[in-house]
Amino acid sequence: MCQMAAISSKKYKTSLKFLRLNSILKPLVIRGCNMAKKTQDLKPDTVLKNYWRNNEQFADLFNAVLFNGKQIIKPEELEDIDTEESFVFEHKKYAETIQAARDNIKIRKKSTIHGVEFILLGKEGQEHIHYAMPMRVMGYDYSTYKKQYDNNAKKYKKPEGMATDEYLSKMKKTDKFIPIITVVVYYGEKPWDGPTTLHDMLDINYELVQYINNYKILLVEARQNNLVLHNINNIDLFNLLEILLDKNKPLHETKNKAIQYARKHKVEKSVIMTVAGAANCTIDYNALNSEEDADMCTVFEQNRAEGRTEGRAEGIIETGFEFGLSESDILDRLQNKLNVSLQKAQEYFNMFSKQNT
Repeated sequence: MCQMAAISSKKYKTSLKFLRLNSILKPLVIRGCNMAKKTQDLKPDTVLKNYWRNNEQFADLFNAVLFNGKQIIKPEELEDIDTEESFVFEHKKYAETIQAARDNIKIRKKSTIHGVEFILLGKEGQEHIHYAMPMRVMGYDYSTYKKQYDNNAKKYKKPEGMATDEYLSKMKKTDKFIPIITVVVYYGEKPWDGPTTLHDMLDINYELVQYINNYKILLVEARQNNLVLHNINNIDLFNLLEILLDKNKPLHETKNKAIQYARKHKVEKSVIMTVAGAANCTIDYNALNSEEDADMCTVFEQNRAEGRTEGRAEGIIETGFEFGLSESDILDRLQNKLNVSLQKAQEYFNMFSKQNT
């Protein structure tokens, strides 16, 4: 069963998205992993990063954002590189270590008639609206260029063969760096109302705008977008997120629509995991040792009242009826998931079954 990770009220505010999505996606079971213990919690951030490590899915996203779905970037051209981009910021007598780590970054190596063309592609996931996002992305991109500069400068420890200005710059006039393109995927329920350019963050006199450097971010809202996708997992991922992040519809309607979509399209477990990650739901592997397939009924069981067994029982019973399970199967599910006796399971069944018939 998927248990919601405990959240300190001092650190986080309870969000509507968190409550809505966890009530739909709990609990989540994934079949086919050989784990040393029955239960292992995975951090949502880790699940999201793992999904986008897949070259086919990563290339499809960037082709949709940059080229309106044209298959320009090929999966076989992509390689993962180190996401750690920490560096030392130096200014005269002052120095400070800057810690930076990207969610995902890959290098594209494309063969051309002139040789090999390189470009770096970074993806950042964002759960909440960040009102300094252009500056944050600018920092990530600067870190990427600074890392290249530092590595390049190591070659020039002696001035031999270099002009004075080149040696002082620790960079030859002919040296070039690899460009970086960063895409931000926002998984929040609210429409993005934050800035998308550096100019949006500045109080600028109109007459000076043309002289002030700008920085634009490439933003994708999971809740609603016009991406032209071709990868079936990406299509399912964004379609499910669009369904689940629609706060204008009642919870039961959203849940039923998600269940129907997942059943009709036979959505892969990796996609369900990623949707759960976007929902901040902990992932549990309790049913892994079972020979039976983990079904979508288990995935979308609803926990209506967090911490209350009755609320969980109601969700299990309701989902059981939606999937046409018999009374015996529902009772077995109640006993196994709530760790209660048959008598107690029968009490819950009698309590809530009338609401679903």
